[in-house]
Amino acid sequence: MHDARPVTREALMPIWRDLVTLGKPRVVSVMLVCSLVGMLLARPVPPFDKMLLGLLGIGLAASGAAAFNHVVDRRLDALMLRTASRPLATRRLSMPLALGWATLLSVTGVGLLHVGVNPLTAWLTLGSLIGYALIYTAFLKRATPQNIVIGGVAGAAPPLLGWTSVSNQLGPEPLLLVLIIFAWTPPHFWALAIHKRDEYERAGVPMLPVTHGDAFTRLQVWLYGWLTVAVTLLPFVIGMSGWIYLVGVTVLNARFMWWNGRVWRGRDPKAPLAAFWFSIRYILGVFVVLLVDAYAGLWWA
Repeated sequence: MHDARPVTREALMPIWRDLVTLGKPRVVSVMLVCSLVGMLLARPVPPFDKMLLGLLGIGLAASGAAAFNHVVDRRLDALMLRTASRPLATRRLSMPLALGWATLLSVTGVGLLHVGVNPLTAWLTLGSLIGYALIYTAFLKRATPQNIVIGGVAGAAPPLLGWTSVSNQLGPEPLLLVLIIFAWTPPHFWALAIHKRDEYERAGVPMLPVTHGDAFTRLQVWLYGWLTVAVTLLPFVIGMSGWIYLVGVTVLNARFMWWNGRVWRGRDPKAPLAAFWFSIRYILGVFVVLLVDAYAGLWWA
């Protein structure tokens, strides 16, 4: 008789679901919201089909970059509780299949943007893809505790890509949107890194809490939080937005810094993870308020 082996949930999971998981759909959905806001702020708003092509191309390329991240980090993921169940970490998918899927998503996304939107957006998307999948994941992540700061440029690109997909040109406004996400990324991710410090240390990843300690990292979350607050006020300062945005972003910033303050004080061990999750809602809120302000002004006019 053959030995009966337990059938795990992972073993029953369809391949297509693992392929979707490689693309980090929750992360990409946040990126697409920021891209959509960039599109709608650029004005004039393009036809729906062109917006759909832009979002599809950006989403496919972002999913491809995320899949490359899984490929490069497959051994590291297996060492960390947060990522140990990923398809490549558990070997549910083969590396060649994942690499082929990542390449297909990336090439299709960039190609769609080049043909259906404009070459500028395609090239910027390709640069962002290379920056995240190769420069950050394969090099910076393992080389320096400033990996999040330096690599944050690639992750800050979505609103710029949305803007250029409509306007086909660069300008100070979309670059300011990039700056907002760039400033927000360190307090957002370092809060998670504090929570996962032991896992990063076991995996040998030089995240800031590992190399400089929790107290220093908590201070950086606090200081970069204030930098984020300052940057989010710039749209009002330069006349890109009005009073609706100023009021809305002030409320969001107050709550954002309340959480960052709890992280900085270090009295609540649950604060870093809670601050991390709130920061995702925060950045979405900033962009939604920016959009509401822009279109409320048009309606009143």
